[in-house]
Amino acid sequence: MITEDQSATISFLKDALSRNAAPVETIETHISRIFLAGERAYKMKRAVKLPYADFSSPEIRLAACRKEVELNTPTAPGIYLGVRTITLEGSDNLALDGQGQLVDALVEMRRFDQSLLLDRIATSGGLTPSMVTSLAKAIVRFHRLAPVIHDGSGAANMAAVLKVNEAGFATSHVFSPDEVGELTAAFDRRLTQLAGLLDQREQAGKVRRCHGDLHLRNIFLLDGEPCLFDCIEFNDQIATTDILYDLAFLLMDLWHRGHPEFANLVMNRYLDEMDEEDGFAALPFFIAVRAAVRAHVTATQTEDAGERAAMLAGEARSYFQLARSLLQPVAGRLVAIGGLSGSGKTTLAEALAPRIGQAPGARIIESDRIRKAMHDVPAETRLPQAAYRPEISAKVYEEMAWRARLILAEGGSAVADAVFDKPANRRMIEDAAEECHHPFSAFWLEADPALLLRRVAARSGGPSDATVDILAHQLAHDTGAVAWPRLDATRPAERIVDEIIHLIGTNGSEPAPANAEARAVSPSHPNTVL
Repeated sequence: MITEDQSATISFLKDALSRNAAPVETIETHISRIFLAGERAYKMKRAVKLPYADFSSPEIRLAACRKEVELNTPTAPGIYLGVRTITLEGSDNLALDGQGQLVDALVEMRRFDQSLLLDRIATSGGLTPSMVTSLAKAIVRFHRLAPVIHDGSGAANMAAVLKVNEAGFATSHVFSPDEVGELTAAFDRRLTQLAGLLDQREQAGKVRRCHGDLHLRNIFLLDGEPCLFDCIEFNDQIATTDILYDLAFLLMDLWHRGHPEFANLVMNRYLDEMDEEDGFAALPFFIAVRAAVRAHVTATQTEDAGERAAMLAGEARSYFQLARSLLQPVAGRLVAIGGLSGSGKTTLAEALAPRIGQAPGARIIESDRIRKAMHDVPAETRLPQAAYRPEISAKVYEEMAWRARLILAEGGSAVADAVFDKPANRRMIEDAAEECHHPFSAFWLEADPALLLRRVAARSGGPSDATVDILAHQLAHDTGAVAWPRLDATRPAERIVDEIIHLIGTNGSEPAPANAEARAVSPSHPNTVL
């Protein structure tokens, strides 16, 4: 509800800002007004009091502006310039940064090219693996520094989100009571199953004061690097979540927009850096909650959208369907990809993982990255030959099997990527699936040695330390009888993935992302408050 008329303040501000710049452009959201003037942007909180946001007095708005600058400056350096005030001088004169009575407050920001917003880049097809890898690392850095909050159990925190979301569906007529009731019951069942895990994560410090609104429109490129901005500053309770629920908004946004490969890549690179393997099984649930939130928020917008109502209703239904599909029970599976260096295992694993299991796809268990983590170095750092001694390699394969068991035991899916040139190592990964009673498939990539040598010689960067000498040693080594089906590694990865999917069947695979028509007309995300 609106609690104060800000029309006089808005008129004053437009006039004041236009004196030193071109005509002022105004953008309105449900909780803010943004004034674009020259090289600056000014954000004013709307004088509203809502269940989740109170901006009902000038003092409250000033405090919120100060908090917004404080919280966003670390992740978007140079963008948040400070807080400006509007004051009443005398009986009826308004002034910027005067000494009189406080009337309102503004966040002053440096404008940046809107084409650098990641939602714009995604729409234009400009996302790249290196870009989203850098994004995953930026989120890791942010979450590592986020304050740990112990205020209620992990399951109780998510139950509160679900309760508010259920009430949100009642604010529109897009979904029938039966549909909402069915979805609510499915959420409740899954929350009951995950309650113990969520509580353990809260006790372990995985609930923190996070971003709270981490979707593509709240990320932009600054000097080529992804930067997070516009976090939720107005409600600490909403922004205090499991760090994987914070990440889930981005994963859901990518998946819904038709970029499952990038959702999977962000997830895998994030988990590579963070000790979050135990939370992997909760990600489909977290993504489903984020999709349901978007469904009810978008559905609410249809009530006064006029000719855009039908389009928004279709979009709301696409989010609703994504949430519903992610709550369906799906059996986890393990797929192993083996082959000599240069056969394309990692490329294939990254192409296959988004098509295995539920969103955001399968966890990739990669021997090269595990070995680097064991030596506490970045994945791209080259290790000395001593790091490849047989006893260390044995530990790498043991770690791969352990991670596979952990993921499968929680109902998740994984793709194991390693040379697997020793029978004992192949048997170890097979046993992991057998002990968990989950479907297992394994494939051996093969190609002419001359091609493998050319590929290895041409490599640059990446986690693999393989050289032509190492490959020569592998070629001379007896791999024993490899019973895994052999695949021609000279073909494009997409064709090999199609063959694998055909061989293992579609059971357990996540349905395709939301329909392309809904994505094509999807408007920019407004702030979401759950």
